[in-house]
Amino acid sequence: MTIKRAASLFAWILFAVIAYSTMSPLDLRPRIGHMVHLERFGAFGLLGLLFAIAYPRRLALVLVLVFATAIGFELLQMVSADRHARLTDVMVKLLGGACGVFGGWFLYRFRLPLLRLLGR
Repeated sequence: MTIKRAASLFAWILFAVIAYSTMSPLDLRPRIGHMVHLERFGAFGLLGLLFAIAYPRRLALVLVLVFATAIGFELLQMVSADRHARLTDVMVKLLGGACGVFGGWFLYRFRLPLLRLLGR
């Protein structure tokens, strides 16, 4: 299995996990700790990174997908009685997603020069 294929598989699995976490009732939502903004930033950062590695030639589409996911899932919380949509939450998700996509672009763009520099 190639890196791109593995990244694609993990990206779509993470997408499903984020969808479940976002749309499930509050008491069923998985939590890592007490810093929920860090969780959101990290989840969308990893999502952006994985999608950018999986689809390196479609970074604009990846960015739109990650941003639409962050905004769409946040808006879908408005239809749930026990969930809430907040501007700060979506901003953290957008920032995490953008950082992840940029990180994926950076890895793709500079992987060969870095490998040559490291002697590999």
